[in-house]
Amino acid sequence: MGRLPAVRGDDAIRAFERVGFYLDHWHGSHAILYHADGRHLSVPGGRREVKPGTLRKLIRQAGVSVEEFADLLR
Repeated sequence: MGRLPAVRGDDAIRAFERVGFYLDHWHGSHAILYHADGRHLSVPGGRREVKPGTLRKLIRQAGVSVEEFADLLR
């Protein structure tokens, strides 16, 4: 497993959209993203950095590797 990048919430949302998730709605400060196959993510949005444990769990739930996620940020 690769080194986890430091990422803001808004950047994480854009990266997950590149792998097929779409923004459905906001619930408080969290963006609720859905995928066509039924998976969903609750991503803390905004300019604050997503905590490493939270980001790792979101990456795992999205079904991508840390390296793939890091490539999606570019």
